[in-house]
Amino acid sequence: MSPDDTLAFWIAAAGRGELRREAVPAPGALEASVRTLYSGVSRGTESIVFGGHVPEGEYGRMRAPFQAGQFPFPVKYGYASVGEVTHGPPGLAGKSVFCLYPHQQRYVVPCDALHVVPDSVPPARAVLAANLETALNGLWDCGASPGDRITVIGAGSVGCLLAWLASRMPGCDVELVDVNPRRATVAAGLGVRFALPGDARPEADVVLHASGSAAGLSLALRVAGFEATIAELSWYADRPVTLALGEAFHARRLTLKSSQVGAIGQSHRARWSLRRRLQLALSLLADPALDLLINSEGRFEDLPRTLEHLARSPGDVIMHRVRYGPDDAGSG
Repeated sequence: MSPDDTLAFWIAAAGRGELRREAVPAPGALEASVRTLYSGVSRGTESIVFGGHVPEGEYGRMRAPFQAGQFPFPVKYGYASVGEVTHGPPGLAGKSVFCLYPHQQRYVVPCDALHVVPDSVPPARAVLAANLETALNGLWDCGASPGDRITVIGAGSVGCLLAWLASRMPGCDVELVDVNPRRATVAAGLGVRFALPGDARPEADVVLHASGSAAGLSLALRVAGFEATIAELSWYADRPVTLALGEAFHARRLTLKSSQVGAIGQSHRARWSLRRRLQLALSLLADPALDLLINSEGRFEDLPRTLEHLARSPGDVIMHRVRYGPDDAGSG
């Protein structure tokens, strides 16, 4: 490649990704050049995009900030990039930054699209920022309070981060529920109790659902206490979901509420911006315990095969981190 070229990951067709060569422009006066160090695969959403399951009516709302191409294909998609500023203003040059950018070796963006990674947070851990932002917004949406009994269903990256955040609220009793018994070790490392679905505690004050399955949402309704709130963070894309709302749903006066990271939670909307929320998420990543959630890593050049494998058989993967080595970074 020429010094002005880079490689980017594109989804070319359903279940098929490829690396494409792209030109990288010179940065303007209010822009910065970034050499990618790591990116994270948000497995739930990216598997939906990879498989071509984004509903046509959601094409506009599902666009990532720096997405290229159009749904369904071909599309360049992703939003968890961590890199080093190679050219930029004095306050950014040489800094480690987080950007809501797709998987790509090098790129140029407006300076205000970059978030400096705090010194207390290793760049390799900062790939969790977007998912932690989703979890943070979910807690705002559900209205959890100190002392609440909180059940989190689904121990993927967002669910684990929800449980970790909730457990730091004074007096909260948090239980993380998942069908995979091996998630018990992760829960213990995060300092929260674990249960399989059949052993989930009833009478929760707040339930946060992030399993991505109809069975998980049905369980959320069953374990919620009288007048409890169930916050739904899963996105089912083009899959229909059937719920038994004819049982005790009305008698127990349950609230089923959607939570989506594209808008600030209503309780904070008047005072918080998207930038402030993401900066808070980055600052919260200082806890080394969160490294437990990044339990898979591979090279950027292997990403087409990796995404195919994760979409087909994710196994125990919570968060997959993409590593960009010297050969991947271009001559920048």
